[in-house]
Amino acid sequence: MRISRLFVEQDLVEGAAVTLEADAAHYLRNVLRLKKGYQLTVFNGQGGEYSAIAVEVHRKAVVLELGAWRNVELESPLQIELGLSVSRGERMDVAIQKATELGVAVITPVITQHCVVKLTEERRLQRHQHWQNIVYRACEQCGRNKPPILNVTMDLAQWLNTELAASRIIFEPGKADTLRDYPKPNDAVAVLIGPEGGFSEQEVLDAQEVNFSALGFGPRVVRNETAAIASIAGMQVLWGDMG
Repeated sequence: MRISRLFVEQDLVEGAAVTLEADAAHYLRNVLRLKKGYQLTVFNGQGGEYSAIAVEVHRKAVVLELGAWRNVELESPLQIELGLSVSRGERMDVAIQKATELGVAVITPVITQHCVVKLTEERRLQRHQHWQNIVYRACEQCGRNKPPILNVTMDLAQWLNTELAASRIIFEPGKADTLRDYPKPNDAVAVLIGPEGGFSEQEVLDAQEVNFSALGFGPRVVRNETAAIASIAGMQVLWGDMG
């Protein structure tokens, strides 16, 4: 029987009884539909995981009794920093979910010139919480105990001026060089994925101005979410912990 995994934003101590906060309690009770006596695995992003058993499950409270702490880590030796142009609805959800499953360390949604999605400041915060929940659920599914950092959406120019890994890649259709032609990063790489309408010429120049190398995907043009998934998988196979 598969043991369910649950991320909680609470302090965890071996042997303690933990009353889950509202969101986690709702998820366990109404989504996972776990009952009293069920066993599960709990983690809070601070390293490792705990065995646990549900000792109370009702409308007023969900209480877990924590068992032994296990030193389990599945983080990639390659720290991938993903700048992901914001796309519509489920496409963005899928890209963030799969990037988490594939082991990225940092995800930053970025607004580019040809983005079809326009976000007010309030909407940026709402989307951030929505995407954060997707990250947590993806970690539960794939076995990661340390969710990637998810930054609030920022404009591309702002992201390009943050402190990024020394190895930097932007993907552009038609470029002859691919990941195989790029020198192996030491331990981290920043990758920038464009919107459905592609980058503007100026955006590519701005990225190259701060040492991004433009690479291609071969003969086919792929969508935003496909580019994110394929590039991360390719980097993990070539330089990380896949393959």
